[in-house]
Amino acid sequence: MGTQAGVSDPQSTCKHPFELLAELEHLGRAHRVETPSQEKPRDEWRGVGFRLGGQRLIASMNEVVELLTPPWVTRVPHTESWLRGVANVRGNLLPIVDLSDYLGKGRTNPNRLSRVLVIKQDSVCIGLLVDEVFGIRHFLYPEQWRALADSGEKAIMPYVDGVLRRDGSDWLVFSMAALMRQLASIRVTA
Repeated sequence: MGTQAGVSDPQSTCKHPFELLAELEHLGRAHRVETPSQEKPRDEWRGVGFRLGGQRLIASMNEVVELLTPPWVTRVPHTESWLRGVANVRGNLLPIVDLSDYLGKGRTNPNRLSRVLVIKQDSVCIGLLVDEVFGIRHFLYPEQWRALADSGEKAIMPYVDGVLRRDGSDWLVFSMAALMRQLASIRVTA
């Protein structure tokens, strides 16, 4: 049997798979387009933004364990005013600190925007009542970072590590670890 005119013998056109791969590689290299060199990836810093009065603050994502709507709080007699009391959160007692009152900025009046930031150091958890939480914010580090000269608020300065600037707004970087160290060293009874 012969082959028809114009139709090639399938046996003669079949190539070994490695030959096909080599041809594809050759074609790919021949038509390769150089891609622009990529910039070095920038470090991203993420934190939980929150508000105390008119001040925007941000805490590292590593320092905030959970966000809660303000729970029912049972007042503990003979304690400082900034210790709002304790709350039962899923069967665990959680001390609730009014962060604004603790910093001497006045007592927080909880409303629909108020939240509790739960922080933990070692095995100790504390809830911090704040005016509002803005959610997770992303910053480029070190491009958006700068040292803080003076915020004018002496009570907050021991807890501020610096300032992050984004979209024309300054966010004071609040150190929850520094706050926990300070809270561990003071008496809460009045």
